[in-house]
Amino acid sequence: ILDMYACLDIGGTSIKVGISDKNGNLTNKGNLKVSDEFSVIIDGIVNWIEEIRKSYNIEGIAISAPGAVNSKTGVIGGASALPCIHGPNWKEILCEKTGLPISIENDANCAALAEAFSGKGKDLNDILFVVCGTGIGGAIIKDGKIHHGKHLHGGEVGYMLMEESNGEYLNFSEVASTMSFVRKVRKHYNDDSWNGESVFEAAEKGDEVCRGAIDTFYKNLAKGIFNLQHIYDPEIVLLGGAISNREDFIDRINEKLLMIREKINIDTLMPKIDTCTHKKDANLVGALANFLMEHGE
Repeated sequence: ILDMYACLDIGGTSIKVGISDKNGNLTNKGNLKVSDEFSVIIDGIVNWIEEIRKSYNIEGIAISAPGAVNSKTGVIGGASALPCIHGPNWKEILCEKTGLPISIENDANCAALAEAFSGKGKDLNDILFVVCGTGIGGAIIKDGKIHHGKHLHGGEVGYMLMEESNGEYLNFSEVASTMSFVRKVRKHYNDDSWNGESVFEAAEKGDEVCRGAIDTFYKNLAKGIFNLQHIYDPEIVLLGGAISNREDFIDRINEKLLMIREKINIDTLMPKIDTCTHKKDANLVGALANFLMEHGE
């Protein structure tokens, strides 16, 4: 029987699961239910592990989770859409119930590790990862490893302050996430039915409000990437999130980066940017990569 690994990605609405060989080839993908009760979540995971162990030799459990994950202790700090996962010791509890070695890491960090493991960051040492969704998440890979930082906030680029408006500070998440331009359009038309796709569709048909909101979004995203390039100086900045699937995504950001460089009139670095290889399975592949690093497989 092949040695396999149980990979889990804990999200706000479900837990994605899959089993993988040591190269990140996933099979038996599915979803487990989440609950407001920690014990119900754990029972669901343990039952799933018992089921797959009937057919596979499971070597360990690799977990991706939201929040300030302490990958050494196995405790999740911070906050997320699932309050019950914060506080208990995942490593101790699951190890006791299954007898298997456990690894756990933050979800954005896992997505970055997936790129370093078998994506566009393979064979690179220093990578910056930016996920653009309802907010902005990020991760820093330094010398091939996740940089967690003293307070487990390494890579939390969404908090970076970008501008001041009417006495209020606005951060990177507020001005450069996909929700940033959706909120603008909703406010202008006083209509909450707008979403990212409908804004882009209207812009393509010539809606000036939508075009302006999208243009500002790309300008702010480029501004943030420019700042981060000069703070950390990575070999590449990899961008994730559903919006990164748009064909002109990288071109639009590069256009704004060139504009910034021309305007500031100083000979500065031009960030090298690209989209991520791994899409929906990124966190599962990254959880595996984290497990293999931690347990020296």
